Amino acid sequence: MGSLFRSETMCLAQLFLQSGSAYDCVSELGEMGLAEFRDLNPHVSAFQRKFVGEVKKCEELERILGYLVQEIKKADIAVPEASVRPTAPLPKHVLEIQEQLQKLESELKEVNKNKEKLQKNLLELTEYVHMLRVTKSFVQRSSEYETSSRACYEEFPTIEKESLMDYTCMQRLGAKLGFISGLVHYAKLESFEKMLWRACKGYTILTYRELDEFLKDPDTEEPTKWFVFLVSYWGDQIGQKVKKICDCYHCHMYPYPNSAEERQEIISGLNTRIQDLHAVINQTDDYLRQVLFKASELVYKWVIQVKKMKAIYHVLNFCSFDVTNKCLIAEVWCPVADLQNLKRALEEGSRKSGASVPSFINRIPSNETPPTLIRTNKFTAGFQSIVDAYGVGTYREVNPAPYTIITFPFLFAVMFGDFGHGLLMSLFALVLVLYENSPKLQRTQDEFMKAFFEGRYIILLMGLFSVYTGLIYNDCFSKSLNIFGSSWNVSAMFVAGVWDNKDLSNQYLTLDPNVTGVVMGVYPFGIDPIWNLASNRLTFLNSFKMKMSIILGVVHMTFGVVLSAFNYLHFKKNYSLFLVFFPELIFMMCIFGYLVFMVVFKWLAWSAEKSNTAPSILLHFINMFMFTGNDNNYLLYTGQTGFQIFLVVLVFLCVPVLLFGKPLYLYWQHHGGQTFGNYRKGYTLVHRGSEEELSLLRPHDLEEGGSHTGHEALREREKEEFDVTEVFMNQAIHTIEYCLGCVSNTASYLRLWALSLAHARKCCLHIHSLKLIWQSSRSNLSAVQQDFRIVLHFQWGDMKKYYETWLYIMDHM
Repeated sequence: MGSLFRSETMCLAQLFLQSGSAYDCVSELGEMGLAEFRDLNPHVSAFQRKFVGEVKKCEELERILGYLVQEIKKADIAVPEASVRPTAPLPKHVLEIQEQLQKLESELKEVNKNKEKLQKNLLELTEYVHMLRVTKSFVQRSSEYETSSRACYEEFPTIEKESLMDYTCMQRLGAKLGFISGLVHYAKLESFEKMLWRACKGYTILTYRELDEFLKDPDTEEPTKWFVFLVSYWGDQIGQKVKKICDCYHCHMYPYPNSAEERQEIISGLNTRIQDLHAVINQTDDYLRQVLFKASELVYKWVIQVKKMKAIYHVLNFCSFDVTNKCLIAEVWCPVADLQNLKRALEEGSRKSGASVPSFINRIPSNETPPTLIRTNKFTAGFQSIVDAYGVGTYREVNPAPYTIITFPFLFAVMFGDFGHGLLMSLFALVLVLYENSPKLQRTQDEFMKAFFEGRYIILLMGLFSVYTGLIYNDCFSKSLNIFGSSWNVSAMFVAGVWDNKDLSNQYLTLDPNVTGVVMGVYPFGIDPIWNLASNRLTFLNSFKMKMSIILGVVHMTFGVVLSAFNYLHFKKNYSLFLVFFPELIFMMCIFGYLVFMVVFKWLAWSAEKSNTAPSILLHFINMFMFTGNDNNYLLYTGQTGFQIFLVVLVFLCVPVLLFGKPLYLYWQHHGGQTFGNYRKGYTLVHRGSEEELSLLRPHDLEEGGSHTGHEALREREKEEFDVTEVFMNQAIHTIEYCLGCVSNTASYLRLWALSLAHARKCCLHIHSLKLIWQSSRSNLSAVQQDFRIVLHFQWGDMKKYYETWLYIMDHM
């Protein structure tokens, strides 16, 4: 439980892994997940490391598995996932997995290649049939045109009869009529027609018609609109031009029959071949689905095993190779509490590999900052993720995540305070918690649903706190609940003679709390429900929520400053306690703590009887920094002006202490100043020249660096590395951020009030819309009112989304 408030105590350990058992030992350590390996070969490129060949092999297996998963998803086959993740495969089993994957890949590629050829042939035959069907209407007109053209040619005089006519021209006029038919994409038809006309100079006749159905585009594999065309041309030269133009526009050309009998014969043959291709393709699909279904049963296991195997070899590349002892040496950061578990993992790895010499671990000292390890469970993991999103704390710092478990849902509830909405949110999260072991929810790939499931405990607490703040606000779907009965008595106003029957005609009446019997006490819990009927309800709630937001914000920020004191005490930095913590706390308390004091003091000192003479806190707070007064604004207490001047002076004195105190103290300490204790205690680098020297050092000295010689060496090294400019710049940035952050963050906490107001007003609008819709369903409305009802109806889109989300969860249980 201690690691929840601070990170685990870490140590640096050295592993001696025998070459034969290194793979199994790292595999066991990886299953535990409690060791962070250091790279002992930082200057060696990735392509020159010892296990680069094995890593490449794993990458090749990952590529094959990616191809298999892609084909399985394309076939819409579910991949079954095992409840227990498989361990990394033994080296002797890797070759078997590789052979199976390569065999599957080659088989799938061959089947897919044959299937693509069959589908391409089927598409070509289908296009050919459509082309013949559409051009059938062109035949009669083309034949008549050809006959008339030949008759017209015979009427021309021969070369002997007309000597002035060019021979080449007569050759063209006596040429035979030819046809080219096919399909062209609808987007290219216009430019295709213009190109034919310009290139062939009008000696072609283009006839086209759109297909009734869409055909698949072989390039994009999407249904596309096509046009069937028929080009009539004169002579072979023009025919060659037409063919080149068709190739340029990627037209699908098919032979054009010479007669109707030939056309019918081709169509019947094509239909037979199309039927045969459909049968073959169906059989191919069945066979392909059987192969993929068998592969889907093992692909999940293979993916996990290959990833673990690649991670093992990647870690082994971090190790250095000892040629003399024929072993791998690794350095890891691990929790001190799990050293025995790491030893057992190494023993288990050596046993599995059958190594004669076991691998072992040695703990070594270090002055480097260890990594941060914070243990979490299913409840704290979500809150820890929120904290880590803003930054991971340094080693052994106070972990704010346990406090976030309370503060984060509560601050949300301050904004979202509604008993009804909070209850719905709690029920929603409670369903996710009760069904958290459902495999469908655990393995869902939907990002929206996955975020809800991983944050189920956060949503549950947010809902419960919203129920609590909703009761404080006495707000349930924007309506008040009269649970205990109002503490305000209206009849007392008549008894005291303040009101009479004539006043009942007045729309606005004011209850005077100074009249005896009007206020019968304090409402037991939350806000009195009578405020829901008051015309000044919004003014009252705004004042209450705004001051509450400031108080909560100042308490929250002050708590964060107090937590820093525990870090200074833990790391023995007493100078930071006096030069950083106390000035920060004084700065916060003298400004915003005093603001909270004025709010609370005004609540306690001024009752309803003195409300007319109550001073303005805002004016007092402004005059505090302006060093001015206002005769019309009464003082809160005697001596207020002098005390406020003292607080402002104290605030201005804290700024230079924050800015110069720590850098000057460190400069004095590192340049001959007398230290008042050990300045820095932690991990000290000890000379590791021999095992004898290590054995002479006590374990306490190895962990804490407590030897006098080590401290002296460390102090000299820190003295050389100390840079006052860098320290001063860091402290200046910290001071500016803190002072400005106190102001901006306090103003930001007003969002609690603003969002709470926005939520309440939006809920009121929804309730009002619901009333109008209900009234419109029971009476006849004008056209304008009907349109207004439609507009209001669309405001219920949020509720529709909630309902769809609920149905989605029910389907995945």
